[in-house]
Amino acid sequence: MPQLKEKLAVLPEQPGCYLMKDKHGTVIYVGKAKILKNRVRSYFTGSHDGKTQQLVSQIHDFEYIITSSNMEALILEMNLIKKHEPKYNVILKDDKSYPYLKITNETHPRLITTRKIKKDGGKYFGPYPNAGAANETKKLLDRLYPLRKCRTLPDRVCLYYHIGQCLAPCEFEVGQATNQQMVSDIVRFLNNGHQDVKKELQEKMEKAAEELNFERAKEMRDQMQHIDQVMEKQKMTINDHKDRDVFAYFYDKGWMCVQVFFVRQGKLIERDVSIFPFYQAPEEDFLTFLGQFYLKEDHLKPKEVLVPENIDKELAERLVDTKVIQPKRGQKRELLQLAEKNAEQALRERFALIQRDEERTIKAVEELGEMLAIDVPHRIEAFDNSNIQGTDPVSAMVSFVDGKPFKKDYRKYKVKSVDGPDDYASMKEVVRRRYLRLLKEKAALPDLILVDGGKGQLSAAKSVLEDELGLSVPVAGMAKDEKHKTSELIIGEPAHVVPLPRNSHAFYLLQRIQDEVHRFAVTFHRQTRKKNMFTSILDDVPGIGEKRKKLLLKHFGSMKKMKEASLDDLQRLSLPENVAKELVKRLQDN
Repeated sequence: MPQLKEKLAVLPEQPGCYLMKDKHGTVIYVGKAKILKNRVRSYFTGSHDGKTQQLVSQIHDFEYIITSSNMEALILEMNLIKKHEPKYNVILKDDKSYPYLKITNETHPRLITTRKIKKDGGKYFGPYPNAGAANETKKLLDRLYPLRKCRTLPDRVCLYYHIGQCLAPCEFEVGQATNQQMVSDIVRFLNNGHQDVKKELQEKMEKAAEELNFERAKEMRDQMQHIDQVMEKQKMTINDHKDRDVFAYFYDKGWMCVQVFFVRQGKLIERDVSIFPFYQAPEEDFLTFLGQFYLKEDHLKPKEVLVPENIDKELAERLVDTKVIQPKRGQKRELLQLAEKNAEQALRERFALIQRDEERTIKAVEELGEMLAIDVPHRIEAFDNSNIQGTDPVSAMVSFVDGKPFKKDYRKYKVKSVDGPDDYASMKEVVRRRYLRLLKEKAALPDLILVDGGKGQLSAAKSVLEDELGLSVPVAGMAKDEKHKTSELIIGEPAHVVPLPRNSHAFYLLQRIQDEVHRFAVTFHRQTRKKNMFTSILDDVPGIGEKRKKLLLKHFGSMKKMKEASLDDLQRLSLPENVAKELVKRLQDN
């Protein structure tokens, strides 16, 4: 494009960030560079793998922001990714979270398990391999240190006081010094001081035995055994008992796998695996990942972080704001190599799955665009109507982005202007409502619109889009065979069938879209019909107004359950006898 060539010619030879945009002006990729001129130009020159070619094919414009250093560019890149959430950047927003133990910052502290880390003055320990491990450790500490258990202080002592697991500050005076001592003991225990606690219990057990207090001695012995059971379940890897995260990565064919080992108190307790495509130098994308990793709430920074030797240590330390080590020998080096080996294995295993997924989605979309002789339809919207002999007519729209459902943009429509079973008029109404709204909001239009049906539905949609709204978005009809399965794709003026091989990925994509929009429309119609049938009967009963209608709907939830209700059941809801009798009669008649 002439515009891009002109902008490429005047790029500065300075560090900064660049934002790639598609034809709608949406930011699709954010990158950083030590020299903007070299990095941005590299996308438009030379040969690239298919993944990068796909990104470049969608770039219609770009902008850049100059920074004073590479470090500033790295930080700005992370902030821009967080702001724009570009689809070609790795964005760490999975829903995986880890359990932690927390000592609350309260007058009378509590020990609880949580998956959210907040800046609330509490003390956090973890992560733990799973909720079971966290809960077992908590139960052990509850036996040893009787902090309060209740979220709000009750009026009198509870069971925990009677079994010796709470000092009952609700009823007895518990001084700050006592609470602080228990908190200190728990902190020491969780910072690998359980061996010291065992020694103290051993001394108490021996003293109790000397005093012939065998019941107390047995209690001490049981607590020591329980410590062994809980703390010995995890294998030791390094004997210095420190908390550390180990980062290693492996890359191939434009994809990267980052493996993170969580080592707590010298024990390897959990790992995190992330696989994503990258478009810059692998070391730079690894640093971006590292910086984003600790922005997540559930990733608590350890005492130190291990990274490979080829990573810029100074940049890494400024990003994570903790000690960074690049081990060259010993146990730490072996642990780093183990993480890298795991990263390589995970990436190899995923390649086959990634390839299959791309064939079903991205390649299917590209194939569909070629068969329809249009630009690659990255965003597809599909419509379907649903009614029974014209009653309760509804329509639904689903959205697919790069061959995958994008449920955030699904829409439901109650048809307002159509009486009777007029599928074409219904299609016109919902298409008009959808794209009038997008035009008013100046939102991006889809690359392809699909309507469930043949030439009639296609003609109805095109008449609204072209004649009324003046839009030139490609539209196609998805016809079905006698078995209600996708049979052919209709497009053009006059309408003609586009030959799609039945074993092609494009055909399978159409089937998925048609099945999904049909499912969505039918589900919505059933919900609407059920609700309308339910409320229409209630509307016809004298004495049942809006409040009683809501009460009945909330209590019974369905027509079936209401029909099964007796007169007494209805009167228990404060319905007058004459109203309840009339409702029973109406229900039996329907």
